[in-house]
Amino acid sequence: MTISTERIIPNGWFSRFEFIKGVAAFNQLPENSIAEVAFAGRSNVGKSSVLNKITNRRSLARTSKSPGRTRELNYFAYDKSIHIVDLPGYGYAKVDETMRNVWAKLLERYLRERDSLNGVFLIMDIRHPMGKFDQIMLDYCESCNLSLHVLLNKSDKLSKSAAKKTTIEIRSELKGINGSVQQFSALQGVGLDEARQKLAEWLF
Repeated sequence: MTISTERIIPNGWFSRFEFIKGVAAFNQLPENSIAEVAFAGRSNVGKSSVLNKITNRRSLARTSKSPGRTRELNYFAYDKSIHIVDLPGYGYAKVDETMRNVWAKLLERYLRERDSLNGVFLIMDIRHPMGKFDQIMLDYCESCNLSLHVLLNKSDKLSKSAAKKTTIEIRSELKGINGSVQQFSALQGVGLDEARQKLAEWLF
């Protein structure tokens, strides 16, 4: 894979990420971060599987049969100052309203105030895109002028024509946003090189 960046990136760079900490409050965020990319998505879209596929790690992000297990901002480090961040999923997490409000406030502050955040990967199930949480994330990215890249996961579950139609529809939803969209399959590796290319552009 060819990546046009000023920094020379070693082969297999995407597999060098390691979990370093879970963040439950804004003051716990790493102070030394110079570049971050966040991964967001509803709780049942396969976000952890996407992260594991992109990083070529079977269990970097924890997968579960019970959606909504990510309860903090989980930080994974490439080195001491370059991170990817797994954001809490919403929609199926069995927690009380108070905890949901805590997550929402932390997420909003992170998106609005984190200077080192260079972009957001928004994971959607291509069969059921643009839920309430997805629209909220689009609104955040637009208002904060954040770069957004939509991964339409589980593209292997649709025919090529149906997947293309959904991709075009989601692209139209990104008007006014610094955003892009692609098909992806964590199961089959569809779109893997494209996703890694975007991640490298934002991190390096």
